[in-house]
Amino acid sequence: MLSENGLNLDLESCPDLLTVTASVVTFNSNKKQLEEFLDSCSRSLQSISLIVVDNSPTEELRSVVTDKGHAYFHSKKNVGFGSGHNFALGRCLAISKYHLVANPDISFGEDVIAKLYNFMENHPDVGLVMPTIQYPDGSPQGLCKLLPTPADLMVRRFLGRIGKGLFRKLSDRYELKSSDLSVPCQVPCLSGCFMFIRSTELQRIGMFDERFFMYLEDVDLCRRIGQYSKCVYYPGAFVTHGYAKGSYNNFGLLLHHAQSALRYFSKWGWFYDDERRRLNKRAGLKLISEK
Repeated sequence: MLSENGLNLDLESCPDLLTVTASVVTFNSNKKQLEEFLDSCSRSLQSISLIVVDNSPTEELRSVVTDKGHAYFHSKKNVGFGSGHNFALGRCLAISKYHLVANPDISFGEDVIAKLYNFMENHPDVGLVMPTIQYPDGSPQGLCKLLPTPADLMVRRFLGRIGKGLFRKLSDRYELKSSDLSVPCQVPCLSGCFMFIRSTELQRIGMFDERFFMYLEDVDLCRRIGQYSKCVYYPGAFVTHGYAKGSYNNFGLLLHHAQSALRYFSKWGWFYDDERRRLNKRAGLKLISEK
């Protein structure tokens, strides 16, 4: 389904360079934003081997990627977020120590990946870490959350601002508004826009569940990682995220979100979910060591 274009990188020929691999999935993505992401990877103090999987109908983004020295793969149709990343992960997991899953509308400073790498090296019980995610104006996006209940998603996604206003207490609990996020702490659900993951954890629990075409595949992955290791928010580094909130403005994307919600709760449970309660109790727990 996916074919290689541009660079023919033999990833297995240079395992010493693959301390960190990364993947980004694009679909008619903004060229300027993608270039900013690619430049962030190129400037990183910690070397990154990046694969871009393009779900766009044309190869218009190919030269943007290959001209900057990164690997590019084009799909003949939109295979979805999880499936696109899985294609890259299938090539990387056996030969990398850590893998970054990111969106194309991300940019970050030269020391961010090095900070996350050092954090993970000092905390072998952590399987996934996410830094502070901020808007282009510098304000925080607040992407630390509990594993959702059906009510959480209904209020947040399908009732919009009116629903969040009427159910403020429920919304604030879900978004961990009362938790101290000034130091590294455990968070059950972290955003798929920027996930720094220990490769051995993905080898253990598997990659993205491709039944989720778009939305909630990151929630599902966090949950599966959290069964064996810690998912942690790390405020010592930050990245900038465009964050279009597509499902709020596009009816087709809203349908994808609703479909993913049905699949997620059918998989894990709707109203009785003892594991969800257990994992959510970890929310806000500080790490013993904050190296």
